[in-house]
Amino acid sequence: MNDSYRHKGLRKKLVEQVRAKGIRNEEILNALQAVPRHFFLDSSFVEIAYQDKPFPIGAGQTISQPYTVAFQTELLQVEKGNKVLEVGTGSGYQACVLAEMGARVFTIERHHSLYRKTKQLLNEMKYSIKLFYGDGYEGLPAFAPFDRILVTAAAPQVPRKLLDQLKIGGMMVVPLGKGDTQIMTRVVKHGDDELEKQEFGNFRFVPMLGDKER
Repeated sequence: MNDSYRHKGLRKKLVEQVRAKGIRNEEILNALQAVPRHFFLDSSFVEIAYQDKPFPIGAGQTISQPYTVAFQTELLQVEKGNKVLEVGTGSGYQACVLAEMGARVFTIERHHSLYRKTKQLLNEMKYSIKLFYGDGYEGLPAFAPFDRILVTAAAPQVPRKLLDQLKIGGMMVVPLGKGDTQIMTRVVKHGDDELEKQEFGNFRFVPMLGDKER
């Protein structure tokens, strides 16, 4: 796994692009600079790895656009030591950005092929991220409650079981909607039945799928 001066230079340009689009949180920008995005793509796609674009990673899934990763992370208001549940591990890139910021990351992937591939990569990268194979709609009740929950796939509505696993005072960020585009939504849990929803514009995500792949 080679992270050369050239890779770091390409990454620095990418971080400046993300900054220019409005991301101001230096901890997030530093995390983007620290995580080698080309590790998450086939070695022949190094140039593409440092474009601010999503890219297919197999199983009908994508590695999110770096700006989108930064935007969701900024909305989540992650603090060092926060216990964060990520739904939709995919390549593992977002999970590594959260871990780089000092979060304790628990992440679920329903595609077994991606789960196996990403588990091996995260082990090689030495991140202490807890990765699970399972149904994201179910969350991880055995490890709840969580300070933050990040959903990286489109959900038709806020998943109730995930809300139940969120601490009082916690936040969930989830793209909501059934169509081609979704509304990025932040849900703040003020009480068991007291939720505050805030909307932050349109994005495009692959749909969140129920059950796990057989």
